[in-house]
Amino acid sequence: MKMIMAVIKPFKLEEVREALTPLGIEGMTVSEVKGFGRQKGQAEIYRGAEYQVNFLPKVKIEIACVDDLVEQVVETVQKTAMTGKIGDGKIFVYALDKAVRIRTGETNAEAL
Repeated sequence: MKMIMAVIKPFKLEEVREALTPLGIEGMTVSEVKGFGRQKGQAEIYRGAEYQVNFLPKVKIEIACVDDLVEQVVETVQKTAMTGKIGDGKIFVYALDKAVRIRTGETNAEAL
């Protein structure tokens, strides 16, 4: 099993969710986050005064899946979340040692 974490632009969230459904992804965790990378923030104007926004709003999605689906999920998220502009985000994949469904006690792949 693997945990896939992707940080994407907020307006791409629904499109990514819809693209993952046909792959059999039945759940994900979504968090509103702020951050910066090469984008380094941006200048905005509020009431005529310019100020620097150093942390930009992003959405972090976390998806636990079986090893067989990892490449498909990563490819789908990348293609769907891409705008071609700086700040599209990142995808991270890491090992998931154990999963437990609290309600039933099912473990690992059955718990997903």
